[in-house]
Amino acid sequence: MFATRFAPSPTGRLHRGHTFSALTAWTAAREAGGRFLLRIEDIDPTRCRPEHEEAILEDLAWLGLDWETPVRRQSDHHSDYAAAIEDLASRDLLYRCFRTRKEILDAIGDAPHGVMEAVRPGPHAPAEEARLLEEGRPFAWRLSLDRARATLGEAAWTGLTFTEEGEGPGGERGLLPVRPDAAGDVVLARKDTGVAYHLAVAHDDALQGITHVVRGQDLFEAAHVQRLIQALMGWPAPTYRHHRLLTGPDGRRYAKRDRSVTLAELRAGGMTARALRAELGFASLG
Repeated sequence: MFATRFAPSPTGRLHRGHTFSALTAWTAAREAGGRFLLRIEDIDPTRCRPEHEEAILEDLAWLGLDWETPVRRQSDHHSDYAAAIEDLASRDLLYRCFRTRKEILDAIGDAPHGVMEAVRPGPHAPAEEARLLEEGRPFAWRLSLDRARATLGEAAWTGLTFTEEGEGPGGERGLLPVRPDAAGDVVLARKDTGVAYHLAVAHDDALQGITHVVRGQDLFEAAHVQRLIQALMGWPAPTYRHHRLLTGPDGRRYAKRDRSVTLAELRAGGMTARALRAELGFASLG
């Protein structure tokens, strides 16, 4: 059965861009006679707030959307992600990276052969790693692309694909080749959150039986990383359906960091849910 989700992070109030994405996913599930899930992606304790989660539920209910319960809150399931990290580490697919963000950025700036060498720093020498562990230095777990390639085998590595039913930012659609090395040796677990975005999302999509990932084109590149993780973990590959990004009068996409007008502010200004849905091209929730 068709199943999709809307997965906001509670770092602020929803705006028109979120609304368009939620309505797109909800409508896709309704038209397919399938399931629509809400997932709260709150693994970042420094930015996520309970009051923002409550506001998200309030805003979506005001829009007229419904979803399955209980809602999965990622911060309640760190043990699930820790088990996935342990599995990957036990297969030598991860390595500890003690480098700071500044050190990585400095390496990118100094890289003589392009950026990819810098975002694939590789493991530390055994003696250095032992010293850093002894000192209690914090580290992140990075996915080793070299080990991933060896584990999957050359045929599987080069033949990895995902299906795009929507459209990527460059017009990509159909059966697309995965570019596993596009993001380098990505971080899958961080010292401050315990898990990073790509692993948590791939894990939950598999656990919740998500068949179609409906989301904005800003996350199109994430499909390459997540598809690789799915292959390594033996998780099913969902179909992807990336949609266009909603933009404001200035041509820029709506974003929390730009203090885009929130749904709460629109309500306070007298806008009805029906009017907002019509403005975004969803005149009826029938």
